[in-house]
Amino acid sequence: MSTAPTPKFQNVKGSNFHQELKRRVNEYFEKTNKPSTGDFSLYFKAVLFWAGYVALYIHVVFFTPGPWWAAFECLLMGGLTAAIGFNVMHDGGHGSFSNSKFWNKIAAFSVNALGASAIMWNNKHNIVHHTYTNIDGVDDDIEIKPMLRMCATQKKYKIHKFQHIYVWFLYTLLLIIWVFATDYTKYFKKKVGQVPIKKMSRFDHFAFWTAKIGYYFMMIALPIYMVGFTSWLVGFLILSMFAGLVLSVVFQLAHTVEETAFPVPSGDTNRIENEWAIHQIETTANFATKNRLISWLVGGLNFQIEHHLFPKISHIHYPEISKIIKNTCEEFNVKYIEYRKMRHAVVSHTLHLKRMGTI
Repeated sequence: MSTAPTPKFQNVKGSNFHQELKRRVNEYFEKTNKPSTGDFSLYFKAVLFWAGYVALYIHVVFFTPGPWWAAFECLLMGGLTAAIGFNVMHDGGHGSFSNSKFWNKIAAFSVNALGASAIMWNNKHNIVHHTYTNIDGVDDDIEIKPMLRMCATQKKYKIHKFQHIYVWFLYTLLLIIWVFATDYTKYFKKKVGQVPIKKMSRFDHFAFWTAKIGYYFMMIALPIYMVGFTSWLVGFLILSMFAGLVLSVVFQLAHTVEETAFPVPSGDTNRIENEWAIHQIETTANFATKNRLISWLVGGLNFQIEHHLFPKISHIHYPEISKIIKNTCEEFNVKYIEYRKMRHAVVSHTLHLKRMGTI
């Protein structure tokens, strides 16, 4: 089967928007003499989250607390699964966790211990999503067909009339489907949607299968042996479904809300109307950027515009560089989408899905 060519972005003559953004952000780091990667606060958070996850795992599996306490600890593990993904794996995968390639690799591959493949994530997220954000048929993050219709160019079914209601249950299944299905789909098809993945080395194949087998042993076989099948199943579902809900909500609030765009390439040239940087801003939204607790827990992914423009800069710097980006957008008359409260973004996402189910 032939693969459709990926869209291209316009080189807008006379536009220096992206260059000016980069110049101003680079100037910020030069003036403050700060590295653009993580610092002690990020490393402390990484150790804290992982220590909490391991301690909870040991207590639940080997010390068998009472049912309600065990359920609560599994819920906490689900939250920590998402937090580790947001704060450790995500920065590591983009090379922004540390100025050391070794520690970036360790941080990136930590997602393997949580059940997902770092190799597949890199292809899906870093290469495809960050380049072709919100482009139907290319960006795998909005390909949840046929259960969800994320944009107007996707086929509508009768069930979509209710998608804004049942979507919250579907989101709880994200991690389970990711761990047990979509990683393998990408691996065997050698594609993320229609985009071929980079040829895997022998080590990549070995790492993929070792990670999967290791996860199944630690999270399925050993717990079943220690606490029994039913107790394991209940605990595993609590952990995975809560993590899936948190991961899904944070990812979707960043791109599928009322104000974000879903550009369609020109039929003649297969080009996107805007240059890449403007495309990223028009397809991305920030939320709750004044809420320090949310920012801390979600690894700065509520500053999604900053992340998409500068993925190699650690999230600890997003609050500061957001001021630069917002001012630059105002000067160049580029709309900067931001929801002051997280609940406002949740409502907007719900209304977007409701609209997509009716138009």
